[in-house]
Amino acid sequence: MIGNKKRSGLAITAVLLITSLLFTACSSSSNSKSNDPGSASPGGESTGKRVTLKVEVFDRGNSPAGSTITENYLTKYVQENFGDPNNIDVEFVPIPRSEEVEKLNVLMASGSDVPDIVFTYDTNTFNRYASQGGLTDLTPLLEQHAPNLTAFLGEDILQYGRYEGTQFAVPAKRTQLGKYASFIRQDWLDALGLPVPQSTEELYNTLKAFKEKDPGKTGGQVIPMAMTVANAQYEPLLWSFIEPLTEEQSYTLTQTLGSNDYPTLLPGFKNALQFMNKLYNEGLISKDFALDTDKKKLGEDVSSGKVGFFSEDDVNPFYENGSYATLQQNVPGSILKSVDVFTNSEGKHAKPMYNPNGMYIMVPKTSERAVEAIKYLEWMASDDHLFHMQNGIEGENYTMVDGVPVVMENQTEEAINRLYNSGDMAIISNGKQLGNDELNMKARAMQFPTQYQKDVAEAQTIANTDLIQPIVMSKPIEAQTKYGTTLQEKFHEMLVKVTMTKPDQFESVYESMLKDYMASGGQAILDERTAVYKEMQSK
Repeated sequence: MIGNKKRSGLAITAVLLITSLLFTACSSSSNSKSNDPGSASPGGESTGKRVTLKVEVFDRGNSPAGSTITENYLTKYVQENFGDPNNIDVEFVPIPRSEEVEKLNVLMASGSDVPDIVFTYDTNTFNRYASQGGLTDLTPLLEQHAPNLTAFLGEDILQYGRYEGTQFAVPAKRTQLGKYASFIRQDWLDALGLPVPQSTEELYNTLKAFKEKDPGKTGGQVIPMAMTVANAQYEPLLWSFIEPLTEEQSYTLTQTLGSNDYPTLLPGFKNALQFMNKLYNEGLISKDFALDTDKKKLGEDVSSGKVGFFSEDDVNPFYENGSYATLQQNVPGSILKSVDVFTNSEGKHAKPMYNPNGMYIMVPKTSERAVEAIKYLEWMASDDHLFHMQNGIEGENYTMVDGVPVVMENQTEEAINRLYNSGDMAIISNGKQLGNDELNMKARAMQFPTQYQKDVAEAQTIANTDLIQPIVMSKPIEAQTKYGTTLQEKFHEMLVKVTMTKPDQFESVYESMLKDYMASGGQAILDERTAVYKEMQSK
């Protein structure tokens, strides 16, 4: 608790400092300063003077013996292959991953100690820096110095780094866009002579059969469908009930809270809650799902053989020593099959996807090394540098199998330590990039135990089927930033109470909870999104 209070104090102090100092920095900095002739002319030609480029790096406290977060194989690789040929000393500035926003706020407010390349996963932090004038406009720099980076990212990714039309960040490219799959006990279906359900209605009938006949012989402890208050368990169900939307409905009625779009105001959401209420009152979903905030109980119930069906992050059951491996140890002959069962009114298995961007990579307005910063990201996107930073040395870290770098078994300690911080150094990509989605997914599957690789491939295919595109507004919605945390809590409260209420009280509880949600910020978001959509239409 003391640590949390300190971090909160840091954050509040930093935000106050940012407001006063970022604008001061803006008045004394410009894009021409970013092209300081000490390192490069306005045309980008080197002047021969050696300069220092400071780059943020996450410190997770996991550096192996003989390495530090600022002195390791990959930092040396960057210096030797980018820094030295360009007369640049690359200095990595560590920021604790667990305190990244608070520490970055303090650095940004300092004006002078902030690195030349900073980043965050937090959308609200990026929007705040951009709105306060604390970031460099990267548009001309990308056009002049980064053709490979621009091509690697593409317009669909780059748009996430814009604030009111200006490119203030380079968004990292996410490899995997699909989120969710569902899983069913195939051995239970076989015991009952049932086919794999293909629709929501067929799933309902299957769940009833699981409850009535207990094919897993759980002694009355059967959980036909496991549920928690984590997104992965309820989102596939909820979104499958959403009706086809007009463009206006998509933009105005969607509520983006944190990094997820929420369907609270979308047509069909009430029907989804009513279906959950039906499942709960018929004893078809986990009785105490509201208490399982960390999915720990879900994992225990799946592993012990009590669960017949559940939805989850697509590959979660298949990790080494994960829930499926434990289930097979506890229940010999058990089979967990990936399935896509929830269907909408159009017969599609609609489900949310990740935003295609990962972190926001930014250059503070105070930086004199903006050209070098973009050249560094361009270097990473060129030749085989990203591949090397993600995979290491062939024959020591990996072997190529059908176009995919497969991690070698029994690597030397030196080889293992080579890539311990790869994900935090290869910042332009969130996940391994092999050139196309098929190879990316194949590579991901091949990282799992051999016996589960086919299952992972099937789950990934399901996760990437009938994806619901995230809604990108032309400008940040301030009400979402202001009320987002509160409304996430209100949403989960609504989900729990409406699901668990008696059927004859469903209507009154739903109306009461929705009224509270709207009064707590939902209406403000609706009004602002509607106004922004009208602006978008008028342009």
